[in-house]
Amino acid sequence: MPTQQNLDRVDAIRDWIDRCTIAIATDYTGLSVADMTSLRKALRDNGIEYRVIKNTLALLAADGSTKPDVKQIVEGPTALAFGYDDPLAAAKVLIDFVRVNRSALKVRGGVMGERVLTTQEIVALAALPSKDELMARLLGQLNAPITGLVYVLSAPLAGLARVLQRHVESMPQTEASTEAETTAEEAPVEESATARNR
Repeated sequence: MPTQQNLDRVDAIRDWIDRCTIAIATDYTGLSVADMTSLRKALRDNGIEYRVIKNTLALLAADGSTKPDVKQIVEGPTALAFGYDDPLAAAKVLIDFVRVNRSALKVRGGVMGERVLTTQEIVALAALPSKDELMARLLGQLNAPITGLVYVLSAPLAGLARVLQRHVESMPQTEASTEAETTAEEAPVEESATARNR
C-alpha cells in the first residue's frame, strides 16, 4: 500500500507534468555533484525545474496527467527538466550544458504538448532562435516599412530645403547686401510718414 508521502509526491509530479510546456528526460549517471549543482543553477536561472524522480512515481503521475506520453521517456535513472514558459529554453540550457562542459549528462527525449520528441529533435530545438530573438526580428521587420515611409514622406521637404539653400548661396553677394540696405532704408521712411499723418 502506498504511503501518504508517496501519494503527495505523485500529486506534485502530476502537477509539474500538467503545467509544463516541455518535459525533457535526462540520464544523470556519471554526473559529479559539482556538475549537478551547476546544471540545476543554470536551469533555475531560466525558470526550469530539474527533478530526480523515481520511475514508478513518474509513471503513476503520468497516467493521471494531461500528458500520459511522459511514460515513454522515463527509463533507467531519470531526472526530468520541466520548462513552463518558452519550450526552447529547457532544450537550449541542457544541450549547451552538455556541449560546454563536455558533460556525462545524456538527453533521452522529451514531451512537448502532445508530441514525444527524440534526442535529435531536442538538439534541433536547441538550435532554433529563442522567443525573444524571434520577437526582436519581427519588430525589426515591422519597423522597416514605417521607417521607409517616413523617409519617403520627408524626402520632398528635404529636397525643397536643399533647393532653397542652394538658391540663397548662388545669389551674388551684392544683391543680398543691396536687398538688406533697401529694407533698412524703407523702414524709417514708413515711420516718418506715419508720424506726419498724426
